[in-house]
Amino acid sequence: MIKNLPTYITITFVLTTVAMLALFIWIIKSSLSEPARKKSKFIFFGLTIWLAVQAVLTLKNVYNTDTNSLPPKIMVVGILPPILTILLLFSTTKGRQFMDSLPLKNLIYLNLVRIPVEIVLYMLFINKAIPELMTFEGRNFDILAGITAPFVAYFAFIKQKIGRNGLLLWNIICLGLLINIVVNALFSAPLPIQKFAFDQPNIAISNFPFSWLPTFIVPIVLFGHLSSIRQLVKYKVVLQSQEKKASDG
Repeated sequence: MIKNLPTYITITFVLTTVAMLALFIWIIKSSLSEPARKKSKFIFFGLTIWLAVQAVLTLKNVYNTDTNSLPPKIMVVGILPPILTILLLFSTTKGRQFMDSLPLKNLIYLNLVRIPVEIVLYMLFINKAIPELMTFEGRNFDILAGITAPFVAYFAFIKQKIGRNGLLLWNIICLGLLINIVVNALFSAPLPIQKFAFDQPNIAISNFPFSWLPTFIVPIVLFGHLSSIRQLVKYKVVLQSQEKKASDG
């Protein structure tokens, strides 16, 4: 764990991670596909185990040892498995049906978690655990996705003022914001691939509980955007019944 870091920062991030898990399970339980809803308990159990595994690895300093190894351990053990899981969902019929059954409006609300995440990142910067470029005072504008999410959901699904193209554009922009901070975070970490922030590197992601950011929160947000973009590209009418979407696969 990071030395001399105020406890409230750690608690805030743990609660943010729990909120992300709860939101994601809520989205699955809101699915218009009964088979998907039935999987919510299994998915909850699997994600809880994943978080526990990442916590143990981090507390055992697995990600803090042999930091010169290529590829970095956190990328192989923490980031690659979720990415492969998302690719598996895209490559299988049942996986695509699962993604298509998730309500678009709820997937948008998932981005609200990005607000407390960005606040925690700023507090970590103040405590010299990450560089300024990873905050909204630097190169990170990811908080805009969280701030705009409820307005986008309201005007798209209640007022119906934002159509398919608007939702698609918003998701693409927010996906770009996510990729931007991920790239800057990885290249700011004290790893062989480091390119930025040598005076104040990103040490947070290899310490508990902040390793949950690249190994859990970011992959869930990525999954949400990719699922939304898939639905918006494949189906011409955004607000149509999603029962048809799920059955079409």
